[in-house]
Amino acid sequence: MWWPYLVLALLSGLEASGFPRSPLRLLGKRSLPEGVVDGVEVYSTKISCKVTSRFAHNVVTTRAVNRADQAKEVSFDVELPKTAFITNFTLTIDGVTYPGNIKEKEVAQKQYDKAVSQGKTAGLVKASGRKLEKFTVSVNVAAGSKVTFELTYEELLKRHKGKYEMYLKVQPKQLVRHFEIDAHIFEPQGISMLDAEASFITNDLLGSALTKSFSGKKGHVSFKPSLDQQRSCPTCTDSLLNGDFTIVYDVNRESPGNVQVVNGYFVHFFAPQGLPVVPKNIVFVIDISGSMAGRKIQQTRVALLKILDDMKQDDYLNFILFSTGVTTWKDSLVQATPANLEEARTFVRSISDQGMTNINDGLLRGIRMLTDAREQHTVPERSTSIIIMLTDGDANTGESRPEKIQENVRKAIEGRFPLYNLGFGNNLNYNFLETMALENHGVARRIYEDSDANLQLQGFYEEVANPLLTNVEVEYPENAILDLTKNSYPHFYDGSETAVAGRLADSDMNNFKADVKGHGALNDLTFTEEVDMKEMDAALKEQGYIFGNYIERLWAYLTIEQLLEKRKNAHGEEKENLTAQALELSLKYHFVTPLTPMVVTKPEDNEDQTSIADKPGEDAPYAATSTAYLTSHQSPPTPYYYVDGDPHFIIQVPGKNDTICFNIDEKPGTVLRLIQDPVTGITVTGQIIGDKGSSPYSRTGKTYFGKLGITHAWMDFRIEVTTEKIILGTEDELSTFSWLDTVTITQTGLFVAINRKKNMVVSFGDGVNFVIVLHQVWKKHPLHQDFLGFYVVDSHRMSARTHGLLGQFFRPFDFEVSDVRPGSDPAKPDATMVVKNHQLTVTRGSQRDYRKDASVGTKVTCWFVHNNGEGLIDGVHTDYIVPSLF
Repeated sequence: MWWPYLVLALLSGLEASGFPRSPLRLLGKRSLPEGVVDGVEVYSTKISCKVTSRFAHNVVTTRAVNRADQAKEVSFDVELPKTAFITNFTLTIDGVTYPGNIKEKEVAQKQYDKAVSQGKTAGLVKASGRKLEKFTVSVNVAAGSKVTFELTYEELLKRHKGKYEMYLKVQPKQLVRHFEIDAHIFEPQGISMLDAEASFITNDLLGSALTKSFSGKKGHVSFKPSLDQQRSCPTCTDSLLNGDFTIVYDVNRESPGNVQVVNGYFVHFFAPQGLPVVPKNIVFVIDISGSMAGRKIQQTRVALLKILDDMKQDDYLNFILFSTGVTTWKDSLVQATPANLEEARTFVRSISDQGMTNINDGLLRGIRMLTDAREQHTVPERSTSIIIMLTDGDANTGESRPEKIQENVRKAIEGRFPLYNLGFGNNLNYNFLETMALENHGVARRIYEDSDANLQLQGFYEEVANPLLTNVEVEYPENAILDLTKNSYPHFYDGSETAVAGRLADSDMNNFKADVKGHGALNDLTFTEEVDMKEMDAALKEQGYIFGNYIERLWAYLTIEQLLEKRKNAHGEEKENLTAQALELSLKYHFVTPLTPMVVTKPEDNEDQTSIADKPGEDAPYAATSTAYLTSHQSPPTPYYYVDGDPHFIIQVPGKNDTICFNIDEKPGTVLRLIQDPVTGITVTGQIIGDKGSSPYSRTGKTYFGKLGITHAWMDFRIEVTTEKIILGTEDELSTFSWLDTVTITQTGLFVAINRKKNMVVSFGDGVNFVIVLHQVWKKHPLHQDFLGFYVVDSHRMSARTHGLLGQFFRPFDFEVSDVRPGSDPAKPDATMVVKNHQLTVTRGSQRDYRKDASVGTKVTCWFVHNNGEGLIDGVHTDYIVPSLF
């Protein structure tokens, strides 16, 4: 059971040649503030935690300023639980934000390979120790500039030994003027206990820096040490903040179960108390090969002796040792009587290392022993069987093929009891152990080679030592629940909790029933929970205290976690389906997973670098998987459709080698629908602006587009573009950029590139490509102001149902021009055009394509349709007026 665990460190660059190391330097005539290290001051660090119904939403924000007189590299390190999913990261320098964007791993692979070939690797996310992953990003910060790092991650807190624990391991490595940990906990069941402590500070100092309280459903913990409280000694300038900050809590349990429903999604927590423990039949299969010599075998003996002290008299047990061959303590399982336990202790003390590693024969002997005991009725009828294997290496004698061992074990167990595999150290095939455990309803755990390895072994046993129920099934009314997460478990262990989530088929249902069925030590049990939706609505009054649709995100978290677990031992089409499901949810809910790295674009030496933060697997515990890479994009081809200038709509008709144009004359403030496709979900709108000082009620003077809105309904993504800034993201999580930036944002199905003071490219996959041009005029011009042009570069993936002032022309249409004759302007002849069953008088003129050069442009000749495009556009132009951009 991995704990919620976070380590925070922020480091200033120390190794760059020529950077003085004195902690105090003069900036002009002023001394640098206290806490400045090598010119960089970390003046604020805040860890904000919101826990709602065990689901933790954590935001780590660090702010720093470069007080040196030259550029410095600043690094941001956060260690977070391996079971957590990063959901967002932003880097802000002098008010300009560079966001992280999550994309499909295969899409990022070419970027990764190219970066590696160029030697541009830089670790962003890698495993760090037993329970943690380290997120690292660094950036060059100009003299006098400020930088803000913000990392968000989410995790479902697991209950362990009767409590939920959150560890925040704090390592700022320098004094921080404003340091704060702020945790808010909301539990609808009510909080029964809440505590917090720090390992790195004395209780006297902790008391004044720490506040903790809880009442009813709400709990709060705040830790705000002053600069003096952070010092390692009264006159020191280094920080003592280096250790664990721990928050522990549990909830009231008036009934074994609790169901919560928000916006059509539910979560069902189940943790019965006071039940008698189900007797267990347990076989320990222990590797005693030569590689276990020394401290490993000694620690194994110590752990097994402690486990024997915790055995209950109703339990049955045996030991199987494997090396080149297999030996057993007893021929069959024996009851844990005082006499038998004493004999077992003597046997354990005599265990010594020898020979090679025969995993196959050791496991099959243990499985046969448990199976025989059940079939021969030598163990209690209402007992449960468990097999625990410990090994430190790979099979190298007997059957040594991992796939064949897995097959043999799977056929022998036949789903009758779980297999738990403990891998001692790193010199083993952990994937093999994990896959074999998962396909036999167990789990794998790595035991780290350290002084406390025996405690790690004991700790795992304690998790499975007290089963209260077996064959647990969580049931709901048929056809009432959709997209249910895992709802069957071989065991429920004391002090733990099961969590099942799903979606209501009918969001208007008034109530439903949830049943939890299991075999207890004395009889079969059914726990029923009646869910009243009116009571749930009352609970929503607390919505202001909690964050967003937390139950939907909790459901997504659980679903992705379980899909990834199933995927580990799936093959062929099944694995492809599991991968596709996990990928779709990871992208939709913005989770960094092994399938969906996060791409971070950052400024670096006047270039943009794109870094890929990938989530590592347990099988490669110290491998970094990330890159730094700058993506380049060629200019797109000449557009067929665009609107620019007064505003002039230009339609380049394929196959005609000719162009039609028209103007829309509307007052400033009017919003027009340019594109709307109900199939792809893409909509583009534009708001008209006038010259400086123009009346919003007047159509006199020139008008232009001053704002554009682009939405993708199915991606829940929108972009608002003005002449000053670009705002993009989901409705709940928006990022802001300026036209002074050069930034690339990429995620699956989306590419956005902002080219400083020039244009921006927006692509929705292959076949939908827009370019927005920024026109900047002299700021002191008495009339004109900055405006935007909108170009459709590629529309071949838009559906035939696309409409709008531009979108309607994506469909094929024809026109004929005849009777060309002199017009009122000798340089602009008139003609007769037949289009869409209308006969129109049109005038030959010219417009400009500013996509490649916003100041001069390229001349485009066209036939101009008068009167706001009447006869060319469907309906009249006022049909395309909408109330707002979105």
